[in-house]
Amino acid sequence: MKAFIVLVALALAAPAFGRTMDRCSLAREMSDLGVPRDQLARWTCIAEHESSYRTGVVGPENYNGSNDYGIFQINDYYWCAPPSGRFSYNECGLSCNNLLTDDITNSVRCAQKVLSQQGWSAWSTWKYCDGSLPSINDCF
Repeated sequence: MKAFIVLVALALAAPAFGRTMDRCSLAREMSDLGVPRDQLARWTCIAEHESSYRTGVVGPENYNGSNDYGIFQINDYYWCAPPSGRFSYNECGLSCNNLLTDDITNSVRCAQKVLSQQGWSAWSTWKYCDGSLPSINDCF
């Protein structure tokens, strides 16, 4: 119960230290971080469907008790250390709170690691982002 209260408090507080991006601002920042341009339309689609481009989002509890964090909704059981101290494989080697900041560098690096290990289908919203997507060329 205590962990649930902490997670609810985090979810309510998260928007206070996050920002809402848009498709083009995300594409430009990811490009500046070295993400290949041919991936940007997919990443922006995932961010739109996972978090509505919001960096400070903590998702509701998943079936296994885990939560998802940040603009790409990265899972705390596998990829980051949850603030509750609950077990995590922490494959990205960082606190989940580092995925909730205005600086998206940690989120991008961790999301790239997820992609390299599990592919695009690691995101449940992938079904919306598979196939042809609008060009991001107008963002540059």
